Amino acid sequence: MFNIYKSTGSISTVQNRTKVVATSPIIRKMAGIALSVIVEKLNEFAPENLAEKWDNVGLLIEPFTKRNVNKILLTNDLTENVMSEAMARGSDMIISYHPPIFAPLKRITQKSWKERIVSICLENKIALYSPHTSWDSVTNGVNDWLASALPLASAQPVLENLSNPSIGAGRLCVIQGELTLGAAIDRIKAYTKLKDLKVAVAVNRNLESPIRTFAVCAGSGTSVLKGVKADLYITGEMFHHDVLDANHQNIHVILLNHSNSERGYLPIFREILRNMLKDYQVIQIDVSEQDADPLQTY
Repeated sequence: MFNIYKSTGSISTVQNRTKVVATSPIIRKMAGIALSVIVEKLNEFAPENLAEKWDNVGLLIEPFTKRNVNKILLTNDLTENVMSEAMARGSDMIISYHPPIFAPLKRITQKSWKERIVSICLENKIALYSPHTSWDSVTNGVNDWLASALPLASAQPVLENLSNPSIGAGRLCVIQGELTLGAAIDRIKAYTKLKDLKVAVAVNRNLESPIRTFAVCAGSGTSVLKGVKADLYITGEMFHHDVLDANHQNIHVILLNHSNSERGYLPIFREILRNMLKDYQVIQIDVSEQDADPLQTY
């Protein structure tokens, strides 16, 4: 208790005067934003129920000791290098597009890299959230970002959500104006900042072939794009025989590598998240500098 008055030197005088006494401890407002608030905002943007049934999304690690979040690190994959970066940055929360915890963990030891990541998060009170396929489905999510690599006249989900047809997996798009395959390749490189792409040109077609429609699926497009009618598929990876099947149906295929078809969305989402949290205290939101596709071209 804190008595906020000055003594006059007389006990009786003090006792007879009205005292201004604090009736409760002084409460200092904590810096940062409550983890629950951030999770709520993340779910407002991309509800967890939009994720595929097989996926593991949402808040994966919640520290026992509650503390506000001052620094968030965005990453496509939470590797040990990214974990070290998060520690160096003093991150309170990591948003990892791919869920580091996917297959069930029967123990948390130091024997595997995923177990070590979980143990570091727990020991250092770092929250971990993963949106994965909920970001794929939502408007202004990963697939909308990837589709915007080319000039769009229109776009719609390849696999529509049953309750909301405007969202869902993949995007089937109509080109605005005229575009050749060669020009599309150049645009995608510039948009994604990738030096090279894997391109499978359709049978009896060439780089001058016109592109009027295209379909995208961030990550692995094998199941989502199978059977979709378009001039071009853009995805991270596909099975070899599915690429051959597409080519023999006069469909070109452009592969970016799995995470390269997703990672470029993180700077976009950083601004989305900043806007969602604009009414709260300013916090630091960083995009990982250590996050990278494991496949490199030499």
